[in-house]
Amino acid sequence: MAVDLLTGLLYIAMLAVVVVLGFGIFNLYRSGDEARSRSNKLMRLRIVLQFTAILLIVLIFFVKEHWPG
Repeated sequence: MAVDLLTGLLYIAMLAVVVVLGFGIFNLYRSGDEARSRSNKLMRLRIVLQFTAILLIVLIFFVKEHWPG
């Protein structure tokens, strides 16, 4: 049960990473200071989301190892 919930959260986190990455790539084609600032914010958000996804992967392995069934 817990693994299923964590797996669902992992899928959501991975989808969020892809969406933010897409916005970041789209934003590269814009010019100006506002676009540069937005790119920086999107990069930070992507890093946080990737870190969250990695933590979820580690947590899934931990739960599978210590709470089998």
